[in-house]
Amino acid sequence: MIMIDYKEYISIDANIRFGRPVITGTRISVYDILSWFANGMTANDIINDFPELNENQIKACLAYAADREHKINIAS
Repeated sequence: MIMIDYKEYISIDANIRFGRPVITGTRISVYDILSWFANGMTANDIINDFPELNENQIKACLAYAADREHKINIAS
């Protein structure tokens, strides 16, 4: 299985959402999407509520979170 390259979909800009990682071209943060998943929403639910998003962008958020967790574990 190949993990999606989240850098194609996620950007960090100090002027947008206080520098939090967001879906490029939106103000929707990775945290927002992960929170929606944690609260029981599916990818389809999220896309229905935010039609400007697509499945690859949502997968990119999961890949970003997995990569960040991996980097934290290596640093420990």
